[in-house]
Amino acid sequence: MNTTIYDVAREAGVSMATVSRVVNGNPNVKPATRKKVLDAIERLGYRPNAVARGLASKKTTTVGVIIPDISSIFFAELARGIEDIATMYKYNIILSNSDQNKDKEIHLINTLLEKQVDGILFMGGEITEEHVEEFKRSPVPVVLAATLDENKQIPSVNIDYRQAAFDAVTELIEAGHQRVGMVSGSLEDPMNGYQKFQGYKEACEQNGPGFDESLVTVGDYTYDSGIEAVQELRKRDNPPTAIFAATDEMALGVIHGLQDSGVSVPDEVEVIGFDNTRLATMVRPTLTTVVQPMYDIGAVSMRLLTKYMNKEEVQDEVVQLPHRLEYRDSTSF
Repeated sequence: MNTTIYDVAREAGVSMATVSRVVNGNPNVKPATRKKVLDAIERLGYRPNAVARGLASKKTTTVGVIIPDISSIFFAELARGIEDIATMYKYNIILSNSDQNKDKEIHLINTLLEKQVDGILFMGGEITEEHVEEFKRSPVPVVLAATLDENKQIPSVNIDYRQAAFDAVTELIEAGHQRVGMVSGSLEDPMNGYQKFQGYKEACEQNGPGFDESLVTVGDYTYDSGIEAVQELRKRDNPPTAIFAATDEMALGVIHGLQDSGVSVPDEVEVIGFDNTRLATMVRPTLTTVVQPMYDIGAVSMRLLTKYMNKEEVQDEVVQLPHRLEYRDSTSF
């Protein structure tokens, strides 16, 4: 049987209210009494029930975090930023993996609410009306991290994905490339798909020879889809001399797919990725990529959530962090 607060009170010879005051750090307990209670807790191996304490205080100091893929380097760095700020503000984390499946995401939101979390940090793909309705019904605050709500109804922390893609592709065009290919994510994905595709298209239209749909392929964010995408692009009558990939992992697939075909990077084809994950420095040549400050997005989103949970003043509900291009060896400029 689990040790209860009643067992500790009986062992220490005090009331349950006194044990509760000791556990919750109330200073109004005599030092000798506090020591008796702490000794009893240690002997019995008592662990306070966070949910039970939450029912009394209306707080469990627990935050639910929903991530599409816990194994992803991208989301791992975000989670680290969240965890560090949560620890600083004395919150515990419940981490859930959604596989970017809408039904599972909705289920996890409700499961976390049943666990009496004080707030939810959500990372996903497309934010549907069903998501928004769930977030609005939530009795606790919700913040989106590296996830776009195009109507800006839910507080969020991101970078400007369209502008970041525009800047990267413009660099390639200004370096002399007239045919820049793109390996995009699904255009139904507002962040890795649509916004980055729009930035690519605008750069081609404004700074280059115009938009050519045949130079765009769609991947599923994986290394293998990057290899498959570059194989498709190389079959074009006039293949691209530079490629922009919507994620670093797909960019690695692009580089290796080119090398497998005997194409030199960057001498024959230049490549730019997106995210600046650790993968960017593991490939040879190392990857030029758009820096998305993943740790910072996680940390800032957690801090924003703490403001809502603690009823602090919030000046900006929609936070946009800066981006930049990290130049490495997959480009010549």
